[in-house]
Amino acid sequence: MHLRPHRLLGTALVACVPALGMLLAFGPAAGASTAAASPGASAAAAARTAIEHLSIGQHGSVHRLAGHASSVKGLTQVQSTNWSGYADTGSSFSKVSTTFTEPTGTGCSRRTTSLAAFWVGIDGYSSDSVEQDGTLIECYEGTAYYYTWWEMYPTNDIQVVGESLKPGDHITASVVRSGTSYTLAVTDSTHTANSFTTTQTCSDCANSSAEWIAEAPSGSSGVYPLTDFGSVSFSGSTVTEGSTSGVISSFTDDEITMITSSGATEAQPGALNSSGNGFSVTWVRS
Repeated sequence: MHLRPHRLLGTALVACVPALGMLLAFGPAAGASTAAASPGASAAAAARTAIEHLSIGQHGSVHRLAGHASSVKGLTQVQSTNWSGYADTGSSFSKVSTTFTEPTGTGCSRRTTSLAAFWVGIDGYSSDSVEQDGTLIECYEGTAYYYTWWEMYPTNDIQVVGESLKPGDHITASVVRSGTSYTLAVTDSTHTANSFTTTQTCSDCANSSAEWIAEAPSGSSGVYPLTDFGSVSFSGSTVTEGSTSGVISSFTDDEITMITSSGATEAQPGALNSSGNGFSVTWVRS
């Protein structure tokens, strides 16, 4: 399988893999005094500005490991420089979904920005097109910030929607395709203001993979340090390819371990559960 190297963004302050006009502005309202903003609000605004052109979802370099696990249909183990989780491969994918509890970002440094994204999507594993949504932890100047977002080809920049996401929030994320129409939805049942549904159009998206991923975003300087998120568990995951609906293990799937540039494990996926629809990813190092 040929996997496209991740793109680096020359202008982004912070990035993942590769905005639309809906990106939220954080400058003061017309006529407002900037001195009136509290330090906390100012810091949050700076953190938000830093991810305005963040892009998530395109797969970095990868290689397959020797051997083949036969306990799960189609399972192949691979290593990646920016993804950890599972990807189903094939053609004509039209639905992917999962649920998870938003993990806690810890160990935030004042000197280093780190990121961790959790998402589901169609495409990005072996194609330039990405149709994805989920959540993001940004450790910025010693503080962890949490967002919900979506991303759609060909813009390939995240569209931040929710900024009141908290650790422990119950998240459901999905992408559903009907022809050339894609409905991207994230539901935060704990803090509903972070929830959204948006419908986008793509006539030349590949629809060649479906993914459940924890990711270390990339920017103009390469892959960012991965925020320590402890672990995240995906459950109730579903997928549809062609006319067949199932779970992760129903289709040809790759188990993806994130590694550093020197080959050390950065984030480790667990085995699929007995239903083939859930697994956990554990942070190991940045």
